[in-house]
Amino acid sequence: MGTKSIDRDDSKRLMVFAGTSSKALGARIADRLGIELGEVVIQRFQDGEIYVRFEESIRGADIFLVQSTSTPVNESLMELLIMINAAKLASAHRITAVVPWYGYSRQDKKSSPREPITARLVAQLLEAAGVDRVLTMDLHAGQIQGFFQIPVDHMTATPIIADHFMERNFAGDFPEGLVVVSPDAGRAKLANHFAEKLGARLAVLAKQRPEHNTAEITFLIGDVDGKAALLIDDMIDTAGTLCAGAAVVKKAGATKVLAAATHGIFSGKAFERLEDSVIEEIVVTDTIPVPEGEDAGGKIQVLSVDRILADTIHNVFCDESVSEIFAGENQLF
Repeated sequence: MGTKSIDRDDSKRLMVFAGTSSKALGARIADRLGIELGEVVIQRFQDGEIYVRFEESIRGADIFLVQSTSTPVNESLMELLIMINAAKLASAHRITAVVPWYGYSRQDKKSSPREPITARLVAQLLEAAGVDRVLTMDLHAGQIQGFFQIPVDHMTATPIIADHFMERNFAGDFPEGLVVVSPDAGRAKLANHFAEKLGARLAVLAKQRPEHNTAEITFLIGDVDGKAALLIDDMIDTAGTLCAGAAVVKKAGATKVLAAATHGIFSGKAFERLEDSVIEEIVVTDTIPVPEGEDAGGKIQVLSVDRILADTIHNVFCDESVSEIFAGENQLF
C-alpha cells in the first residue's frame, strides 16, 4: 500500500484529492506522485445540494484539489467551491485548486452591451471560497490569469500533443508533408508555435460567429494542396467549427485531415458530427473525461496529462519553478 501523503523535512505534507469530474485523472496524478488519492465523500441531497466531507485529517497539509469544471459545469464548479471551503474550515495549510479545464473561460470579456465577464466571476468565487493558488491548463484567454489576486500557474499540453505527431511524422505517416491549420486568426500564434515544433508550414482559416456555438468559415489563408492538414485548437465543443473548417481544408486539396485540441468538451451532437466529418483522427487530452463508448467511430484518441500535472504539483509543493517543466513555453497566448 502507498502512503497517504508526501512529507518534507520541515514536516510539510502533500495530499491530493479529486472531485467527481476528475476522479480517474486525480488517481493517475496521485500514482505518479507515489501516494494514494485522498478519500473525500461527495454526495447529492434529494434537492440537488452538494455535501462534502474529507475522510481523513488535512490539518496543516498542503492539499491539491483536482477538479475540471466540465459538464455539468455548474455542479462541477459548485462542488469545487464546497471542497475548497471544507478544506479551509478543516485547517489545511495551503489549498491549491487544480482545474485542468477552466469552465466559463470563453466569457472572458464584454463582446456586447450588458454582458457579464463570467470568467472573472469564477475567479472571484474561487478566492471567496478560500483557495490559495490555482493550477490550470491551456486557458482560452491569457487575461484570465489577471482576474485573480492569487498565484495562477498556467500549464500547457502542447508538448505531449506535439510529441505524438512528431512520432507519427518520424514513422512516415505523413509522406506528403504536414501543414498545421489554425481555426481562426486568434489561434494563429498557438498554431505557429505548434508548426515550428513539427517543422511544418502554417495555414489559417478565417471565420465569423453570427451567434454562440455557431461559426461560418469564410476563407483559407495558406496552401494545403497535396498535404496532410492538422487543425489545432485549445478546445473542441460542439465540433461545428472544426468540421466546417475540415471540409474547407479538404476541398482545398488536403490529402487527409486530422485534428487536435487540449480540451475535448464534446457537447451537443459533437460525436455524430465528428464521425460523419472528413476528419480521420482527433487527438485530445484527459483534462475532461471522454464518456466510454463515445469515440466518434474510433476517431478519437486520448492522451493523458497526468505527468504534466503531477510534475507541476510536485514543483509547487517543493517551491520549485513551474516554467522549467515547460522550458518557459507554458505561456502560449
